[in-house]
Amino acid sequence: MSAATQSLSAAKYAVILLFFSWAELILGNTENTDPCPTSCTCIGTSLDCSRLTKGSIPKTFPSWHALQFKKLNNNELEMIPDFGLLSKTIITLVLANNKILALLPEQLEPLVALETLDLSNNNLVEVKAGSFPSLPLKNLYMNNNRISVLEHGCFNSLSNTLLVLRLNRNRLSSIPAKIFQLPSLQHMDLSRNRVRRVEGLTFHGLHKLRSLKMQRNSLVRLMDGAFWGLSSMEVLQLEYNNLTEVSKGWLYGLLTLQQLHLAHNAISRIRSDAWEFCQKLAELDLSSNQLARLEEGSFAGLSVLGQLSIAHNRVSFIADGAFRGLPLLDTLDLKYNEISWTIEDMNGPFSALDNLKKLFLQGNQIRSITKKSFTGLDLLEQLDLSNNAIMSIQGNAFSQMKKLEELRLNTSSLLCDCQLKWFPQWVAEHAFLPLVNASCAHPQPLKAKSVFAINHDEFVCDDFPKPQITVQPETQSAIKGTNVSFVCSAASSSDSPMTFAWKKDNEVLSDAEIHNQAHVRSTGGEASQVTEYTTTLHLRYVESSSEGRYQCVISNHFGSTYSAKAKLTVHMLPSFTKMPMDLTIRAGATARLECAATGHPSPQIAWQKDGGTDFPAARERRMHVMPSDAVFFIVDVKTEDIGVYSCTAQNTAGAISANATLTVLETPSFLRPLMDRTVAKGETAVLQCIAGGSPPPRLNWTKDDSPLVVTERHFFAAGNQLLIIVDAAEGDAGTYTCEMSNPLGTERGNVRLAVLPNPNCDPGQTGGGVLSSGSGSEEDGWTTVGIVIIAVVCCVVGTSLVWVVIIYHTRRRNEDCSVTNTDETNLPADIPSYLSSQGTLAERQDGYVPSESGSSHQYMSSSMGGFYMQPKDMNGLCQLDTGSEADMEAAIDPLLCHYQGPISSLLRRGNMYSPEPTDPYTGKRTMDSYSASLPSSKKRDFYTWAPNLAADPFEYMGPGLLMQLPTGGLHGSSQLPGECLCPGECEGAECGQPRLSSGLYMGESGSEIISASFVKYA
Repeated sequence: MSAATQSLSAAKYAVILLFFSWAELILGNTENTDPCPTSCTCIGTSLDCSRLTKGSIPKTFPSWHALQFKKLNNNELEMIPDFGLLSKTIITLVLANNKILALLPEQLEPLVALETLDLSNNNLVEVKAGSFPSLPLKNLYMNNNRISVLEHGCFNSLSNTLLVLRLNRNRLSSIPAKIFQLPSLQHMDLSRNRVRRVEGLTFHGLHKLRSLKMQRNSLVRLMDGAFWGLSSMEVLQLEYNNLTEVSKGWLYGLLTLQQLHLAHNAISRIRSDAWEFCQKLAELDLSSNQLARLEEGSFAGLSVLGQLSIAHNRVSFIADGAFRGLPLLDTLDLKYNEISWTIEDMNGPFSALDNLKKLFLQGNQIRSITKKSFTGLDLLEQLDLSNNAIMSIQGNAFSQMKKLEELRLNTSSLLCDCQLKWFPQWVAEHAFLPLVNASCAHPQPLKAKSVFAINHDEFVCDDFPKPQITVQPETQSAIKGTNVSFVCSAASSSDSPMTFAWKKDNEVLSDAEIHNQAHVRSTGGEASQVTEYTTTLHLRYVESSSEGRYQCVISNHFGSTYSAKAKLTVHMLPSFTKMPMDLTIRAGATARLECAATGHPSPQIAWQKDGGTDFPAARERRMHVMPSDAVFFIVDVKTEDIGVYSCTAQNTAGAISANATLTVLETPSFLRPLMDRTVAKGETAVLQCIAGGSPPPRLNWTKDDSPLVVTERHFFAAGNQLLIIVDAAEGDAGTYTCEMSNPLGTERGNVRLAVLPNPNCDPGQTGGGVLSSGSGSEEDGWTTVGIVIIAVVCCVVGTSLVWVVIIYHTRRRNEDCSVTNTDETNLPADIPSYLSSQGTLAERQDGYVPSESGSSHQYMSSSMGGFYMQPKDMNGLCQLDTGSEADMEAAIDPLLCHYQGPISSLLRRGNMYSPEPTDPYTGKRTMDSYSASLPSSKKRDFYTWAPNLAADPFEYMGPGLLMQLPTGGLHGSSQLPGECLCPGECEGAECGQPRLSSGLYMGESGSEIISASFVKYA
């Protein structure tokens, strides 16, 4: 009983407390002494004076210290009223649906606690800088005004507190860049304005903005970086604008974006790299645009995308791999597009969508479903194929979708033959009957019947009204510029009109040259006739762009048949885009040769040097090839790199090549040090000046710093590298200067020639004639002493000469005579061209004969080069011991010898001797005449010499023998054909034939001794 009393007492206290609370709510706080205005409604700390007639708004408000919510909307106010002492406590002020024209900061300054200000549906036309004093404002609603101007700094005073800003339904036509310096703002609405273009950095400063609405503007273009700075953006709504493409430029900086709504625009293109900065995007809406193609990689980078809508577009082309890179996609909406062959012919167009659960394909142009149409959709739960005129469904087309829970399909065009008998039973087993409405269109007895009302035995294959491919197009290869044809044939038992189309890389060729023909053939009776159709695609003058995979599509009322894809490859001969150019460069520099070519397939570039693959620079690791830049480098160029470099470009269509000559320039230099010479009087002196350089330098000789006077005793060989002085005299002694020069410089060197007396050359010269008989014994004694002294001196000199000859042979035996080409060379622009003085040296003698290998002129030169001074007997004649191995080894070098009488030269053309010594000589003999007054002038006479083979055949030279005669030897007259060369000595030989001193000369290999002769004139 006591317990019941206690419960009743507690209930009474509760009722009393509720009553007082209700009274406080109605009458206000006990501290509020003023009553609520009669035209307003007061609820707790809220005062609602909205929708009052004009003039009935209370002029004073109750002095409630706790008034927080003030509502004055729909009162035709033209300015913000003064709330007196209540201003300090107002947190929310609603002034919507009035006629406020301007914002004055002095009207807002008393509202020091204001957090929400609603100025929507007023007559504001601009927001000026300083319109808002420093207030703790968090929510500002200015939508449905007439605002067209936002001044810079108009919201700066709210930068630390403002969270929500609504400017929708105004008249903004542009948004100045960086106008929103509101780092705390999280939500902004700019929809239903007149903005056509958003410049870069427009929203810079909104670091915490999470959602931005810009629907129903007139946006045509978003500049690069339009949303840069929105580092916290999650939702961007751009529906109902006029955007035409999606690119990464205007998406730059949206790294945290999760939802992007682009529906109802005019987007027709998605750039391949558009989503580079939106890799956290989870929902993408592209519905109601103008997309006709989904290229490969259209959605690359959207690895966390879950929902994708491309509904209500014009998509008819979906490339292989268009949906690659969407592993988490859950819902794909493709309804109401123009999709047909993607489902009918492609092999698994959705195979990359491993986690797809919902696929919407209703309202497309799908006419047949194959068992490859939905390959890879193992987790699909919902498939909508309604509103498609589906005519055929291959067996097991849905069998792999083990988790399919909902299949929607309605069609009245099914071809009810034996291939469809599986379908009714499968639909019934999976409980899809309420969602599937399917009826037959063929054969005629089953037309308009539901497939679920037809007996299993009625599904038969008596004909094939749908076209069937009988001849597939074949893969081909062709050369650019030729013609190609593809042929495709199909047969059908129906008389339904047939249409033909050719596709290249899954796109229909609208302007192709196509020839179609049809003929009827019987298969066993008049009732079994079929019509066979053939379509031919002609491609004229194929180009590289003609390459691709070609396919024919043959359709009639019962469906379309797709042929296999035939590949066309177009080969194009290589052509150079960069050709190597002749190059002249200094030694030690880097040579750069370029070579690039185009063709199809891409040609391979290969280099050769002088027709081979032996590159000195490659052996020395100085060669570098840059395949990516088509550049061929040779660093630290040397003279051995000189040659012709060939660039070859080759592919399966053919090969082309281009040549470039590399010339290396080198300053003149001495290849061998200059050595002084000492010879006996009457002997032959040979002065060497072996020159190197590129281009080959020109050589000039001077004597004692004066021009060299050239006589009949002076000869030049090897391009003036050898100065030969025959029958040396004391006047020939002195200092000879060899000056070599080419356009890169000049080099000089000195050779000192000493001529010693020869006792064999001055016999009997005792200086006094015959001694008188009265001279006495004393004079005889002195004569004897003089003779003894002269004999001793001659012995010493002779011994010295022998040692000089031995030393000379030792040094010269392994030396090669350098032959230098002195042709002109074009120099690069950076190299100055200058030449040193050429002196007064006579021109090179025409008696020099070029070798067969193309080397420069040589005087008495053997194939081994160099010179050999043969020992002489007491009569001054050269002797050669053919049995001496030493003499035969020395004979490899050319023979130089002093002959008594007029001096002649023997010249031999390399490798021109007849292999048989008895072969007749049919060449010409050359004789030069020299004028004593003009040493440099020359006259050459030629005549044919037919030797008498009845004599000893070894008495005559082979066809390489040429003869050079100085004018002095013929007493100043020119020798004519048929005249005796040796007057008074024609008895032993035919006139015009010289006597020959027997001698031997070693051939090139050293294994064959070729008969040679020395010409001696009496």
